[in-house]
Amino acid sequence: MSTKLLPEVKTFLTAAPRPMYIGGQFVFAADGQTFDTHDPGTGETLASVAAGGAAEIDAAVAAAQKAFRGPQWSGLPANDRAVILHRLADQIQKHAAVLAQLESLDVGKPLAQAAGFDIPEASRAFRYFADLSVHTRRREPIALAGMDAYTVRAPYGACGFILPWNFPFLLLGWNLAPALAAGNTVVLKPAEDTPLSSLYFCQLAQEAGVPDGVINVVPGFGRTAGAALAKHSGLSRIAFTGSPEVGRLVGEASGRNLIPCKLELGGKGAAVVFDDVDIGKTADQLAAAVTLNCGQVCCTATRWLVQERIYDRFVDTVRDRLKQIHLGHGLDASTEMGPVVSEKQRQRVLGYLDQGVKQGATVVLEGGAAAPPQSPRGYFVKPALLAGAPDNVCAREEIFGPVAYLLKFKTENQAVELVNHSRYGLANSVWTADLARANRVAEALVAGNSWINAHNVFAYGLPYGGTNLSGFGGGVNGPQTLLDYLREQSVARPM
Repeated sequence: MSTKLLPEVKTFLTAAPRPMYIGGQFVFAADGQTFDTHDPGTGETLASVAAGGAAEIDAAVAAAQKAFRGPQWSGLPANDRAVILHRLADQIQKHAAVLAQLESLDVGKPLAQAAGFDIPEASRAFRYFADLSVHTRRREPIALAGMDAYTVRAPYGACGFILPWNFPFLLLGWNLAPALAAGNTVVLKPAEDTPLSSLYFCQLAQEAGVPDGVINVVPGFGRTAGAALAKHSGLSRIAFTGSPEVGRLVGEASGRNLIPCKLELGGKGAAVVFDDVDIGKTADQLAAAVTLNCGQVCCTATRWLVQERIYDRFVDTVRDRLKQIHLGHGLDASTEMGPVVSEKQRQRVLGYLDQGVKQGATVVLEGGAAAPPQSPRGYFVKPALLAGAPDNVCAREEIFGPVAYLLKFKTENQAVELVNHSRYGLANSVWTADLARANRVAEALVAGNSWINAHNVFAYGLPYGGTNLSGFGGGVNGPQTLLDYLREQSVARPM
């Protein structure tokens, strides 16, 4: 690796095991259990982490409930909470280089991506929702004859979050910031593959003056800590980001507890490319989209529908671009695409490629395992392109790797029908110079998000969410997200 580790990163990684954070205290598991997290670029152990279970989840929920009942958070005026959240954002910015290295090491993503997007966007999330909370009306009058009536918005209480391994710190910001700004307290179970940035965040929360118990982080395995949090009766809300399979289990558990549940699940995003595009620019952007974070992005474009007149030229162009992608360790400055997060994930991607070919897919660009000279033991996968029938497994299911499936279409209606045949509904994009057609098709595609001449578009104030197999219960990044964490209560006085 070409980037030297910062002293703070070395210190953080060598303190064994890394404790969890409950009630403002750094603590270890009652049974002494730990687990190791690994560098996907080398396969080597990064750090030992305390493994929480049901007992630690119980303690964390109790701490969150206690902090919510007290006056030090939910009882604060919105502007006072906002001051603390801005201090927390300041701490994230101050330690951005440390967080970026931890994120790159833990996930495998290029350092430039972590430093240039993931960490600063998480900081912006806390500032955005802090400011939004100050300007959000908590009381709205109701015009009723013979009655003095109004609604008031209040925080729910202790909220649980189960987050994935692909964007651990960014999703921490997107999820925790609105809940905290609304006045709730939180319990976070980070993914066991990538807990490090979330644990470092706990130190920053302490330094920023976040009251004890407002933020609790319990690393552990999904079958123990995750399951315990999902079914905990002490929560008032829960949010899960991950696969539809696990999302069903979380939704079932929240239903039994009769609490609101937000599910941000998988995707099989489509890019509809019409024959009037700039082929070179469009190919470059879609190649960048499918290799971003090694394709481990739920909303990215993995089905490419290309109008038949330009199909061959587009395929030749994008294949050449993907052949040039430089694979390497995340801390190597020349790396364009890092490894997938684990050997398990690599085998998943390779397994899908094998299934797709067995079901008749044409190999346009052969993927497969890779061993870059500087990181031969990492979990690397080469970009791959397949083409063929729309019912192929690689056209239907989320692979979560640098793999795109090519489909050819003739007419606008045919393209819309092919896109909407998917069970998913997270994000699609339309590529054309015809703005009227772009908007028409974008609105016809069934998904939470439709983007025009771009993919993976995010901005605070722009809602992001899913439908169908991609989830429900509200999205992130917009004003509605803050309102999701405020319950409504009516107050009425007959006159």
